[in-house]
Amino acid sequence: MARHVPDLRDFDATPEPLWLRRREFLRLGAAGAGALLLPALARAGAPTGPELRAARKVELAGGEAPTSWDAVTGYNNFYELGTEKDDPARNAGTLRPRPWTVSIEGEVKKPQQVGIDDLLRWFPLEERIYRMRCVEAWSMVIPWVGFPLADLVRRLEPTSRARYVAFQTLLDPGQLPGERRSVLDWPYVEGLRIDEATHPLALLAVGVYGRALPGQNGAPLRLVVPWKYGFKGAKSIVRITFQEAQPRTTWSLAAPNEYGFYANVNPAVDHPRWSQARERRIGEFLRRPTLPFNGYAEQVAGLYAGMDLRKNF
Repeated sequence: MARHVPDLRDFDATPEPLWLRRREFLRLGAAGAGALLLPALARAGAPTGPELRAARKVELAGGEAPTSWDAVTGYNNFYELGTEKDDPARNAGTLRPRPWTVSIEGEVKKPQQVGIDDLLRWFPLEERIYRMRCVEAWSMVIPWVGFPLADLVRRLEPTSRARYVAFQTLLDPGQLPGERRSVLDWPYVEGLRIDEATHPLALLAVGVYGRALPGQNGAPLRLVVPWKYGFKGAKSIVRITFQEAQPRTTWSLAAPNEYGFYANVNPAVDHPRWSQARERRIGEFLRRPTLPFNGYAEQVAGLYAGMDLRKNF
């Protein structure tokens, strides 16, 4: 009897984290159905949680009104708290943002461990309103509260060998129940080139809407890089490592043909399964054109001069 030879090889199979997002992909394929306009997101409840005092407010979203508090805190990607968009808000109660220590390591003159409250005393806080774009073709306008990543980098004094900065999320399945499943290779790691990390737009956020970050948004400390897709924004950061080699980042390892290291918003480069040319702002029905570098090209395009942004996606 002839042995059956399967049509598909192991590496042809859909990666598990992408299979878990199948319902999301189906929603995105239903063009015109308004599937992202969930009824819960139409509410505009008042922000809750401890207040944060920002020294100044900076408008960097072209004057657009911020997305509602309910949407910003209720419709999230944070796989450590679950793979569905409402999982993070539902499961965030297990995350304990105090006490919290961030370890500074690697090619830096001042390696140290610093508590989150000590870190907050180092720098004045700013409120920055940014456009944010997710690779799944939805977007928001979010008023983050935080301090420039560049300020922290300068304080720590990287060595001449530091070419990249890696950010690692907390690894604790007791606090982050999504880590009990091997959806991704935990802990979550993301990274930037050192010149990206020191760009004035890069932010370490500790709050949103003038309040301390909720767990579902990455409490107590997360990365915000508004010209890149949202998966670059490591949440609940416990380790920052300065290094010479490019970090092996979580999504780039899980699906290297879909999630590159740079992750710059580029409407001319399609995702393998959908176009990135248009996006839907949460709270709106119609899609709008996606802007190169999410609308921040004037500020950041020079970082990539001479690079092939189709190859380095």
